[in-house]
Amino acid sequence: MALNNPAFNNPAFQDPKAVQTYPGGPQAANLGGPTQSATAQRAGTDAAAQAQLEGMYAAPAAGAVETGRMSYEDTIWKTVGLFAVLLVTAAVGWVWTMAGVTPTNPQPSILPWMIGALGGFVLAMVVIFTSRKKIRPALIFAYAAFEGLFVGAISAFFEFLYHGIVVQATLATLAVVGVTLALFASGKIRASKRATKVFLIAMVGYLVFSLVNIMLMIFNVPIAGGAFGMLSNPSPLLGIPWGVLIGIFVVIMAAYSLVLDFDSIQQGVRNGAPRQFGWMGAFGIMVTVVWLYLEILRILAIARGNN
Repeated sequence: MALNNPAFNNPAFQDPKAVQTYPGGPQAANLGGPTQSATAQRAGTDAAAQAQLEGMYAAPAAGAVETGRMSYEDTIWKTVGLFAVLLVTAAVGWVWTMAGVTPTNPQPSILPWMIGALGGFVLAMVVIFTSRKKIRPALIFAYAAFEGLFVGAISAFFEFLYHGIVVQATLATLAVVGVTLALFASGKIRASKRATKVFLIAMVGYLVFSLVNIMLMIFNVPIAGGAFGMLSNPSPLLGIPWGVLIGIFVVIMAAYSLVLDFDSIQQGVRNGAPRQFGWMGAFGIMVTVVWLYLEILRILAIARGNN
């Protein structure tokens, strides 16, 4: 009854006795008896139900709070909150790194860099390996704080060596993230099983190469004698530093990692995942964006250092 068109609330369309006497006759002219009383009551009930239905249609859609389910909007706000924490602690890391720089001691402090890197790594591992049992937003916020300390400290250090490099790296990172998001939203790029397998193989290879490069730098092997180890050496064919060539490839991998993050969030929303999984989506995006920023920062430093 609540779905009836209100135009049909007239008793003539609902009460058989009223239909028999309408039009003409005193009963049709004055439906004041028991029939009209009952139908009028029904009409009032239908009108109230119709008004309630219209109010339900006019009300805003239920969000993540009301449904308890993961949503795009809720995940976006969680991501914004984490990056806000990161930016605040990044400012702290920047100031802390440069606080001891004086004309007599032109050396930035690496202490906030080390604290942020160690704390961020430990918390990232804890979040990743415990999220299957329970998602703890407090740990994710703590990770964002330590990661911000690390990002701010290393950014200040690179800015001290190469003026203007932080702005360049930030703009390049925003450009890559924006283009990747636009392509994903338009459906022009999607995660596939084959591409994901290639991505995982490339990631393992890059991690192995990075570990070997670090070990060679620690033991002062001549082939890794530059500021970035083997990455500082020019390639034999193009003359471009290996760090720039490999860095471009790594940026492409980071962009695909963003696609995997967006795809995971999309699947979570479609599957009706609990709202707390939005924290994991925000956490994944932050990890990837920080990785992307650091790789771009290193590419620019290697290019400018060799110049």
